[in-house]
Amino acid sequence: MRKKLPPIHDAAGIAKSREAGMLAARVLEMLTPHVQPGVSTEYLDGLCHDFIVDELRCIPANIGYYGYPKTVCTSVNHVVCHGIPSKKEILKDGDIVNVDVALIQDGWFGDTSRMYTVGQVSALGRRLIDTTYEAMVAGIRAVKPGATLGDIGHAIQTVAHREQFTIVRDYCGHGIGQTYHDEPQVLHYGQRGQGMALQEGMIFTIEPMVNAGKPATKELDDGWTVVTRDRSLSAQWEHMVAVTATGYEVLTPWPEGTGAYPAP
Repeated sequence: MRKKLPPIHDAAGIAKSREAGMLAARVLEMLTPHVQPGVSTEYLDGLCHDFIVDELRCIPANIGYYGYPKTVCTSVNHVVCHGIPSKKEILKDGDIVNVDVALIQDGWFGDTSRMYTVGQVSALGRRLIDTTYEAMVAGIRAVKPGATLGDIGHAIQTVAHREQFTIVRDYCGHGIGQTYHDEPQVLHYGQRGQGMALQEGMIFTIEPMVNAGKPATKELDDGWTVVTRDRSLSAQWEHMVAVTATGYEVLTPWPEGTGAYPAP
């Protein structure tokens, strides 16, 4: 059976994807001032739901997706991904948290995530967050027609390994458009020149998960929450990227700009 080929999107499709991506980024911008000590992750989820539905007039993509119960994923400290918001999970000073949001606008998916810090975080937490962002940017900058998926993964792992951090291998980026999770699968490790060659019109996410300890993960009994086996800190950032004639376009740019972070 032949593997499904990634969709190649025309300018109109990329415009639709861009619109959805930019709306998803607005959700995370809205959330920034609310990530504070004493706030529950369920409260943050409610804010995101109401903003998507009432303000943006979009559909929350995660609710009911393979049975997922919430609008966003909130992954705190040693949670790698897919953390389920809960009224019992109260953010405290020193926490690091990833919020991952996806929505549907006119049949097109927008999907992005970013890291937040709660109060004063440890030096290790800050270095992990900053390195993971740098790794994502390195992966994005490797995107151009004729480059390979291995080029992206190699660029990401080189940055992470420089700081003696590890790459989660159990989860990866993915094609996206009118389908939430599509081809290609975008691994966050790899070798230059290996894997599928990129073509203009491809759209996919780059979303490295980087651990301060070992790369091994496990899924909890809720069927969603993924944690580091050694309970080390984990960080993740995510952008949607389109392959253009000359390189790439980030489809989920931060509305407020990147501040102290370099632009992808």
